Amino acid sequence: MDMEERLKKIKLLLLDVDGVLTDGRIIYDSSGKELKLFNVHDGMGVHLLHKQNIPTIIITAKASRAIKPRAKDMSVEKVYDNLMPKSRVFDKIRTEYGIEANEVCFIADDLVDISAMKLAGFAVAVNNACEQVKQIAHYVTKLSGGKGAVREVSELILKSQNKWDEALKDYV
Repeated sequence: MDMEERLKKIKLLLLDVDGVLTDGRIIYDSSGKELKLFNVHDGMGVHLLHKQNIPTIIITAKASRAIKPRAKDMSVEKVYDNLMPKSRVFDKIRTEYGIEANEVCFIADDLVDISAMKLAGFAVAVNNACEQVKQIAHYVTKLSGGKGAVREVSELILKSQNKWDEALKDYV
């Protein structure tokens, strides 16, 4: 199946956080508080999907207080954190949303993502992903994690499903 066919089927986006929604760096301030830097373009990409009834769920191996407020800002439906292996919730999510595996896109970057990537109908590696993740991906983004890669994939999904113009109608 080619990329365009896979994109047309997508009904749900799954995202990793560190290395996908961020550039992979974890910053601690002098009091030990964790800080994460998110890209506003990625947030808009997730929001545009949401407006077109394509929900987004975050699955991350690491718990962080910074994730949930950002997820809310981006219209993310759920956050599964502190979860390994990530594939553990894949079937639960599919069942809850009434969709097939080939209707799920998962954007990832590292070894902890591989088990879930193998289940997704459209597995995406961000440009800065490790080589093992890139090897099993159906698509490798032009942009790196934390630098607009999620927005790139959001646009690909919406354009392939002829929903791009409708998604933009409030903005142009």
